[in-house]
Amino acid sequence: MVRSIWSYRGFISGSVKREFQSRYRNSLLGAAWTVLNPLAMIVVYTVIFSQVMRARLPGVDSGFAYSIYLCAGVLTWGLFAEIVSRAQNVFLEHANLIKKISFPRICLPVIVVLNAGINFAIIFSLFVLFLLATGSFPGASFIAIFPVLTIQIAFAIGLGIIVGVLNVFFRDVGQFFSVLLQFWFWFTPVVYPVSILPPALLPYFNLNPMVPLVTAYHDILVHGGWPQWDTLAVPAVLAALLCVLGMRMFRKRVGEIVDEL
Repeated sequence: MVRSIWSYRGFISGSVKREFQSRYRNSLLGAAWTVLNPLAMIVVYTVIFSQVMRARLPGVDSGFAYSIYLCAGVLTWGLFAEIVSRAQNVFLEHANLIKKISFPRICLPVIVVLNAGINFAIIFSLFVLFLLATGSFPGASFIAIFPVLTIQIAFAIGLGIIVGVLNVFFRDVGQFFSVLLQFWFWFTPVVYPVSILPPALLPYFNLNPMVPLVTAYHDILVHGGWPQWDTLAVPAVLAALLCVLGMRMFRKRVGEIVDEL
């Protein structure tokens, strides 16, 4: 599988480039919107929540703490949601390509991850510049972002491939999962701290595998500390299991996917 991906690296890079260019085709500002949209979000969060609403986080004195908390949660959740949402429809969206051209089908999930990764890298780079400009950069603990991102991406693409394969045969799966993703967002501490929840809900709340991942980003970017590595064990194991299950399901059903499409 790895050899197939490497052999078709030109096809993958060309697809990523075409999708990025098509997103801003016939636009006067072109790719500048990639910068302007997240920049506007950061400004709104900073001005509205930090200055107008005077939102504060428990135990954090910085005036920018809540805007950083929001940006850290929203940006990283956005990466997860984009990978899963695109992966669940990737085989349906490329049905004509799958039926007409012979290529390793595993290239399609790779293209999804690369496209989402490029978008996230641009947005997150602006966020890092904001942290530097406000004196809120976490320091050495920032390197912990990379293993947390790796776990999150593996979790997202493993789940996305499973849902994507099922969605080819049962179209209700995609519709149901889109609704589930909305509820999932609000059951994850993206826009609110865990400390405001009633203690009775915490055991159920902690069953959400995205909670330790988002909490890890907040520990790094808001509090300037290291994540609690032991809490990331469950998401890491779950990500590995989903990737293995997704690959096995994909390889077993890839022929049927072509026939179904």
